[in-house]
Amino acid sequence: MNIKIAIVDDNNFLIRAIQEKLSFFDDLHVKFTAVNGKDLLEKLESNRNVDLILMDVEMPKMNGVQATSAVKAKYPHIKIIMLTVFDNDENIFNSIKAGADGYLLKEVNPKDLHQGILETLNGGAAMNPSIALKTLKLLRNPFDFGNKAQTEDIKLSSREIEVLEQLSKGLNYNNIADNLFLSPSTVRKHIENIYTKLQVHNKLEAIQKAKSNNLI
Repeated sequence: MNIKIAIVDDNNFLIRAIQEKLSFFDDLHVKFTAVNGKDLLEKLESNRNVDLILMDVEMPKMNGVQATSAVKAKYPHIKIIMLTVFDNDENIFNSIKAGADGYLLKEVNPKDLHQGILETLNGGAAMNPSIALKTLKLLRNPFDFGNKAQTEDIKLSSREIEVLEQLSKGLNYNNIADNLFLSPSTVRKHIENIYTKLQVHNKLEAIQKAKSNNLI
């Protein structure tokens, strides 16, 4: 049996550490490595004969969750195990939603990693105990988790909330400035601050996020 594996991680040292763990087993063969999701998708174009991908979560350009989603859409037969340093609730939840087949911590020992790969290829799900427990909790309280993800403790000033409310009525900067007795440049500054605090890039996202967090 020759299992073809791709490793995706933006840290060369960690790629080597994973390769070393896999080298103990004759049935595992590293086909290629990639430094982020974008790099992985490009390499899969010419080298799609892969059984399983060991995927890091936090990566630049395209993270592991986005890459998992993209790979599963195009190559649904390829199994994906997330390999991460943190058993972070949001990452677990998003990875599973994106279609990941398993979720292990990077400190996993070679034997458990090998076992996890075989289990996953046989239709199981590789998960270390602390992650399995968190996953169960997330499944029991999906709304809890959903709200927690959305209601990150966002603190807007009362002035910023006023600006957002005006924005949600479809008013432009000048109208808002007139209504709140501010200069248009001050309104613009408030809106920039709002985008930063809410971690959004446009008006629509800002209004949606503010509503889901009961800010307006």
